[in-house]
Amino acid sequence: MTEQPQPSSRPLYAISVAAELVGLPVPTLRLYEEKGLVTPERTEGGTRRYSDADLARIARVSELVESGVTLAAVAMVLDLQDDNADLSHRNRGLRRRNTELQEDNARLRRQRDQP
Repeated sequence: MTEQPQPSSRPLYAISVAAELVGLPVPTLRLYEEKGLVTPERTEGGTRRYSDADLARIARVSELVESGVTLAAVAMVLDLQDDNADLSHRNRGLRRRNTELQEDNARLRRQRDQP
């Protein structure tokens, strides 16, 4: 399984631009934020700024809502997906470390067994 490139988390888009990019009305983006489904960064003046990662998350929320999932259930799905992504990342790190330890173990055994 190949990893997909991660969308940028750099806040770039005002709410009106973000709404246009995802094809949703501005009030829907505000509702998603109110429900904790997306958390755009804010400027010092309080203006929302959405990143590409936020837009991808909004698209996922919209996809789930369109398929009949309630916003409460969407929140649970997103939490589980976030947890799964975190655990997958940790698992990859542990697998790499395990490989390193196995290689070290094999090297030490070879050194021990040399006359």
